[in-house]
Amino acid sequence: MSAQLDPLTAQAANDPDTLETKEWLEALEAVIENEGPERAHYLMERLVDLARRRGAHIPFSSNTAYVNTIPAHLEQHCPGNLEFEERLRSWMRWNAMAMVVKANRVDGDLGGHISSFASLANMLGIGFNHFWHAPTEDHGGDLLYIQGHSSPGIYARAYLEGRLTEDQLLNFRREVDGKGLSSYPHPKLMPKFWQFPTVSMGLGPLMAIYQARFLKYLHARSIADTENRKVWVFCGDGEMDEPESMGAIGMAARERLDNLVMVVNCNLQRLDGPVRGNGKIIQELEADFRGAGWNVIKVIWGPGWDELLAKDKNGILQRVMMETVDGEYQNYKAKDGAYVRKNFFGKHPDLLKMVANMTDDDIWRLTRGGHDPHKIYAAFKLAQDNKGTPTVLLVKTVKGFGMGKSGEARNTAHQTKKLDDDAIREMRDRFAIPIPDDQLADIPFFKPAADAPEMIYLHERRKALGGYLPQRRPQADETLVVPPLTAFQNVLDATAEGREISTTQSFVRIISTLLRDQSLGQRIVPILVDESRTFGMEGLFRQIGIFNQQGQLYEPVDKDQVMYYREDKAGQILQEGINEAGGMSSWIAAATSYSSNNRVMIPFYTFYSMFGMQRIGDLVWAAGDMRARGFLMGGTAGRTTLNGEGLQHEDGHSHVFAATIPNCMPYDPTFAHEVAVIVHDGLRRMVTNQEDVFYYITLMNENYPMPGLRQGTEEGILKGMYLLQEGPSEAQLRVQLIGSGTILRESMFAAELLMNDWGIAADVWSAPSLTMVAREGVDCERWNLVNPTAAPRVPYLTQLLADTSGPIVSTTDYVRQFSDQIRAFVPKGRSFTTLGTDGFGRSDSRVKLREFFEVNRYYVTVAALKALADDGIIALSMVAEAVAKYNLDPNKPNPVTQ
Repeated sequence: MSAQLDPLTAQAANDPDTLETKEWLEALEAVIENEGPERAHYLMERLVDLARRRGAHIPFSSNTAYVNTIPAHLEQHCPGNLEFEERLRSWMRWNAMAMVVKANRVDGDLGGHISSFASLANMLGIGFNHFWHAPTEDHGGDLLYIQGHSSPGIYARAYLEGRLTEDQLLNFRREVDGKGLSSYPHPKLMPKFWQFPTVSMGLGPLMAIYQARFLKYLHARSIADTENRKVWVFCGDGEMDEPESMGAIGMAARERLDNLVMVVNCNLQRLDGPVRGNGKIIQELEADFRGAGWNVIKVIWGPGWDELLAKDKNGILQRVMMETVDGEYQNYKAKDGAYVRKNFFGKHPDLLKMVANMTDDDIWRLTRGGHDPHKIYAAFKLAQDNKGTPTVLLVKTVKGFGMGKSGEARNTAHQTKKLDDDAIREMRDRFAIPIPDDQLADIPFFKPAADAPEMIYLHERRKALGGYLPQRRPQADETLVVPPLTAFQNVLDATAEGREISTTQSFVRIISTLLRDQSLGQRIVPILVDESRTFGMEGLFRQIGIFNQQGQLYEPVDKDQVMYYREDKAGQILQEGINEAGGMSSWIAAATSYSSNNRVMIPFYTFYSMFGMQRIGDLVWAAGDMRARGFLMGGTAGRTTLNGEGLQHEDGHSHVFAATIPNCMPYDPTFAHEVAVIVHDGLRRMVTNQEDVFYYITLMNENYPMPGLRQGTEEGILKGMYLLQEGPSEAQLRVQLIGSGTILRESMFAAELLMNDWGIAADVWSAPSLTMVAREGVDCERWNLVNPTAAPRVPYLTQLLADTSGPIVSTTDYVRQFSDQIRAFVPKGRSFTTLGTDGFGRSDSRVKLREFFEVNRYYVTVAALKALADDGIIALSMVAEAVAKYNLDPNKPNPVTQ
């Protein structure tokens, strides 16, 4: 076969010797025909390598032509009954549309999306019918991250399967009364249905990558057989602009996650307009993924284009396909065949000749590859069988496919949720939905009889793949035994005389104890983000190893040391590098393993508190949605506990953030025994009781003596507050000092100053969780509101302080808002003062930082005196005397403004 060089291409390249070029191309054609494309690829790679070594400049490109990756003659055709599958897809399209439109005709504010599923329907149908396994004894089940805006189509499928009722469809986005369907995939709201939340956008791709790696981790450690399981994640091309979507693709290739398939629905549109109006999003993404080491499969053109491409001997069609930008492609599908003939094929006279015998309708029926079941099946099969690398499918579709003039390929498609009668009739006719004209105004759902052949086929296909999807396991089948609290005796006891440790060190002792536990040891998942040495956890490197599928291919530089850096194929630590989002995604995979893998895992993700909660806030909410169970450990917490690091290292607000997540249990313990009691409670609730909660525990690297557990205070620790020490009973004047974290110790020192310098007794209260105290108070408040005639409930804080006297001062290492959340539950008539670290952080010593933020012992003392003076108990002159005595500068600027 002889290749003819397109004169335009040759001229554009300034080819000085067209005959020589022709000979080279003919030689390459001969190799392809006689020895295959693999041989041709090898020879070309050798030629390029030789040219570069001899000094030739050959620009690198990770792009291929703008055509399908799989040639038509190599496609594996879909083995299913395509007539049945097409009808089933049509019925699902109709029911998904009806669900959204009916909801918004009743209440136009409910929202919903039609166009995303319309463009995805073929892909989802092929996956559900032929690829995606449900969990069985022989297969752990595939994990699906479904594009959030396509949820109506998933509900429409489940309705045909008999898993959802018509009443539920009628209550789409109406969940308050308990019979509705959530707007997007939300396991919190539908705990037996959705596996994973995939909104906000960008989180699905990121979490899926680390989920795939966690499956490898479980397999390598012989905890679960995950060899045949796949993680499939669907996302939109516009969604790939989110940094989280692309941020971990290098890790996926580096870790050889061949159990991961990412499907990017390239309908070329986002909410406001084109994704890349002046460019080509498929080519852009191909370069990114291929450059990162992924297996890239492009599905661009439907079968009608195959014959035209076969005729394209001079490459003119391919050149025009490449030169046409996405904004033009969007326009073509929003117009008609005549417009495509004129504006696409009209770009070259040879292309007009190529389609001369085709009618405008024939041209309009030239579909995109994402709407052809054979091409989708072939791509899915190639992705499923791929070994050694993750796979991304870049699939070109039409936004709002089937919506006609009301939305198909239009900028408004994403938000379209109200269709008029003409649009509904057009969709009915296009997809041959058997609903008569006199019923169209009601937009009825369509469901054939159970014995219809299509329905029988629908159930048979899912039976062959193990059952229905999506489905979620709310509880694990296995039971693990949590050790008694006394197992942590080494941190429950008081420290020896002259001995000081930090709560960070206490935590390391606790996790070391758990790692040795017979029942839980192998299920502990330490997750670190390049701060192990900061938290004193480097000893775990040698003890349990760092997970790496390749093992350790080098001798570590510190091999001669006791705590050397050890990577291992069966390592237990997940070391994520400088990557908080990756660490959190690994934590989510482990924290939901009870559901995804029927294996209870206990992750401890330890991070700088400032770089944890602040940076991964959206993922923490996703964890709450997924009913995660595990421990988030915020190290070097608080705004004044960290020496010398400065503004963006010092955390004064993570607990305020954590307080907003309902199933997050936040604690700010001061002492080692408090950490142990809280961790043990978390194990009891999450492992023994399998409650859907997770814990945020802040830790400090400040050393001080630990008083040890006083029997009977365990309940108070968990409720969030207890009496740590009582002031002398003989004193006539008294105040109440509340503190948490390291600042509790400033309150303890203030109690000494109040007694020694002013003769005022202070009861000191440890508040390991002001948030838990506040939540209990709000619960009582609400109960009293809706039960006005019943005996009122008294909040825990009110009960604790009821029999005490004097003003109350609450001091923490966080902004005042943290303490203020308990203000409503202070006994009536009692003054309540909060001290906190509002403002930007600073670099300095702890002593100077606490002075700067006005939370040290002297400010606590003066605050208590001022409160007594405001209550008329002491003279204001005594407060002024204290200000002078402790050298407090009245003219010092407010730290909030500095």
